[in-house]
Amino acid sequence: MSQQASSVRDHLNLVAKLADLKEDHYRILLTLSAVTELLIDKGLITRQELELKTAALDTELDDLIVASLHPMG
Repeated sequence: MSQQASSVRDHLNLVAKLADLKEDHYRILLTLSAVTELLIDKGLITRQELELKTAALDTELDDLIVASLHPMG
């Protein structure tokens, strides 16, 4: 098999893996959305609580990323 054919095959495999990841990502988001809506519908959480928690986790993650990029700062 030529190097060009091998490169094309590798590219196609990568594209197929990416498509699989996108499908998995979609399914995970769909499930998470359904669970979130059920929790809100049942009154176990409010949208405001969810938004506040999401913002807090986002800030925490940003802080961790910055700390890992600048460990001595």
